[in-house]
Amino acid sequence: MNLAISDTSVFSRLRIILVDTSHPGNIGAVARAMKTMGFSDLRLVNPRFDDALTNPDAIAFASGAQDILASAKVVDKIEDALVDCHFVAAVSARLREFSPPVIVPRDFADKLVGTTQQNVALVFGSERYGLPNEIVMNCNVLINVPANPDYSSLNLAQAVQILVYECRMRAMETMLPQGQNQVIGFQGEMASSEQIDGMYQHLEKALIAIEFLNPDNPKKLMPRLKRLFSRAQLETEEVNIMRGIAKRILDWKKNPD
Repeated sequence: MNLAISDTSVFSRLRIILVDTSHPGNIGAVARAMKTMGFSDLRLVNPRFDDALTNPDAIAFASGAQDILASAKVVDKIEDALVDCHFVAAVSARLREFSPPVIVPRDFADKLVGTTQQNVALVFGSERYGLPNEIVMNCNVLINVPANPDYSSLNLAQAVQILVYECRMRAMETMLPQGQNQVIGFQGEMASSEQIDGMYQHLEKALIAIEFLNPDNPKKLMPRLKRLFSRAQLETEEVNIMRGIAKRILDWKKNPD
C-alpha cells in the first residue's frame, strides 16, 4: 500500500525528540529513518554540537532526508520540545524502579493510532548514557524493545527505525477503504504534558497543606502518584477535576470554617 502523509493525520502527529545527542551522524541517520516511514517532526534537546543539523556528518548520514534536518528545531530543555504534546513515551533499554508503565513498540503504535487528533512524542536519550530518570518518570509510558537479552544494545537510528516502522504498519492496518482512520466510541481530549505537570504541582501543594506529604521527607510519594496517573492516560477534563479537588483542599485549609 502506498501510504502518503496526506492520507492520515498519524504521520503529522508523531514527534521524534532526541536528547543530548553526541554524534551528528546519528541525527542524520534518524532523519533518514523518519523519512523512509513518512514522519517529519524532529526536535533536538541540547545536542552536543552547535552545528548538529548542518554538520557534514549529519547531512551525509541523512542521505536524501536533508529536508527533515532543515525543518528540525533545536531547544535547550525537554519542556520546550514537548509543547503541544499530549502523550509522551520514553525509549530506553534500561528499566527503572519508578518508571511509567512499560510497553513494547507495537503497543505504542496502537496508542498513537488510538489517540486521534492528539500530538504524541517519542523521546530518545544520549548514545552514551540514555535518558535521565527525571525525564523518564514524567513520561506516560516507557518503551522497551524486546531485543536479545544477551546483547540488547541498539544504535540510536535503529531504535527510531523500529518505532516509526511499527507506527507506519499500524496506521496502514487501520485505514478504511476511503483512506480514513476508524474511530469507535467516545474519546475525550487527552491532556497535554503541560497540563499534567500543572496538575502534579497543584496536587503536591494540596497534599502538603493537609500534611499527607512532608516536604522535608517526601520519600517517593509523588513519583508513585505520577506512575499511577500515567497508567490512566488522563484527559483534559480529568486533569481539571483533579485540580478542582486540589483547589478545594487549599481553600478549605485557608478557611476551615
